[in-house]
Amino acid sequence: MSATLDLSHEPVTGVFHGKIGMWLFLASEIMFFSGFFAAFIILRNANLETFMHGAHELNWMLATFNTAVLIGSSLTMALSILNLERGDTAKFRTFLFITILCGFTFLIVKYFEYTAKFHHGITPGTNSFFGLYFLMTGFHGMHVVAGIIPMWWMLARSFTKGGYKDVHRVEILGLYWHFVDLVWIFLFPVMYLIFPTKG
Repeated sequence: MSATLDLSHEPVTGVFHGKIGMWLFLASEIMFFSGFFAAFIILRNANLETFMHGAHELNWMLATFNTAVLIGSSLTMALSILNLERGDTAKFRTFLFITILCGFTFLIVKYFEYTAKFHHGITPGTNSFFGLYFLMTGFHGMHVVAGIIPMWWMLARSFTKGGYKDVHRVEILGLYWHFVDLVWIFLFPVMYLIFPTKG
């Protein structure tokens, strides 16, 4: 007589499988962004004057505001998870909606930053600094959009008859969102604070 061990509903690690998958994905993203930062440092050291003049064209006040917005969104994301775990659907919706608003606010501010640059004839082809500026902040912006989309879906599902009760998926999305915030916390000083910039 033989018996088969079924662990399909209980991860061997004690951690939800999706969370492990997200950690692996984020590890690959860290390596990806590390390449950007390495390129920035190398090109900066080779073109110090160009990077200094480029940084002078950035608006550190808007970037500081955006940093505060993303840090706040990490808090509201954590609170949305906490309230879903407690079964408080109303607060889950409220904090998730605020997180979404923060994401949109960040993108709107970046839109105004970009349009101001284009208005002054500054494009990714202007020099190596702005090539990396648009590449790195643009790629980060795509990650913000990628986080907002599933948030909207979860929020919409919470208004259906069955509601939304999958805490694990919200936690996984929370990990992703915290990563997006963390990347910006590194981008902000590298782009805006290494050299004095104008307000």
